[in-house]
Amino acid sequence: MPRTIQTIALFTLLALAPVLLGAEPVETALERIKKVGREGQGNVEAASAWRELARQGPEKLPTILAAFDGADATAANWLRAAVDAIAERELAAGRPLPAARLEKFVKETGHDGQARRLAYEWLVRVDAAAPARLLPAMLEDPGAELRRDAVAAVLQEGKDLFNKKLRAAAAAAYGKALFAARDRDQVELAIKQLKALGISIDVPNQYGFVRSWQIIGPFDNTNGNGFGPAYPPEKAIELSADYEGKKNAHVRWSEHTTSDPYGIVDFNKALGKHMSAVAYAYAVVDSPVERPVQVRAGSFNAVKIFLNGKQIFFRDEYHHNMRVDQHIGTGTLRAGKNDILIKVCQNEQTESWAQSWLFQLRLSDALGGAVPFTVDTPKSKPATTERKAQP
Repeated sequence: MPRTIQTIALFTLLALAPVLLGAEPVETALERIKKVGREGQGNVEAASAWRELARQGPEKLPTILAAFDGADATAANWLRAAVDAIAERELAAGRPLPAARLEKFVKETGHDGQARRLAYEWLVRVDAAAPARLLPAMLEDPGAELRRDAVAAVLQEGKDLFNKKLRAAAAAAYGKALFAARDRDQVELAIKQLKALGISIDVPNQYGFVRSWQIIGPFDNTNGNGFGPAYPPEKAIELSADYEGKKNAHVRWSEHTTSDPYGIVDFNKALGKHMSAVAYAYAVVDSPVERPVQVRAGSFNAVKIFLNGKQIFFRDEYHHNMRVDQHIGTGTLRAGKNDILIKVCQNEQTESWAQSWLFQLRLSDALGGAVPFTVDTPKSKPATTERKAQP
């Protein structure tokens, strides 16, 4: 056989080798995994694709990690398992991982946060100096998965300085941690340590809680039938108006400012104790710039949240646990004035643990950091804000 023909035949066999061996290209395997659905849909194909990925060498780790971008939780679990299988096999065999490429991936903030975190964990396994090298630059990381470690390192620095009685330096470290922290436990720790150093923090402002409201109620919610219908405040805000509320009682807007450090408004105290009732709270906030925002609320009760006349969240459920940030609606704050309305429904349960009728609400970025705003809710003159009808 002529050499040219032999060469062509050799390259043809090499190109066909994955097919002849029952393998598939990495890109195809990744595509199959990212098509996996809920309730087992596509699991057989994903398992086959995972086996192919798990056979790959460590040089493919960045490619597999990059596939986390846009993957749902199920696909991400398959991808994580493939990364772990490759890395564990290489280390067990005494072979190195591509540390430089993993570090490069960790620094690429446009990638999925889970993938960057996974790359970081494997990098730390083979390079103990990586945290000291990387974490100082991650206090403002857009991924909560790595930002938390960076904040934890600064909190530890503050503790060490405090124990050495270097109070000014400790305060600076705790202040830096507080500025960067987004998880409540880390925020609370920084505030506590700063207090021990004689520095008081405005907790509601730190979190971005709205504390001053106009409130109105009760409207009727017998048998839970008040959640769906739009009472007058959902159609237009008229602070001078007088409405017919529950049991034909007249209801009007009234000013209410909470002193609770976590912004809790208790309707039982502000409006009187009512069951099978609906109340509304309204605030106008002034933002210095237009920006994306998350409106984060907590409540034991059923809630609807509106931002600038548009419903951005609802949950028709009663007396589940209440916690900060349990309900999150997303929207856009306009530069200037923005109106926020929250509807909070109480049902007729008689158990002692079902008597709470309250809420808290704060404004944050996507990671949970407070965004700048001032409350500018009208106090005396009438204000009318038309609202979009809800389906």
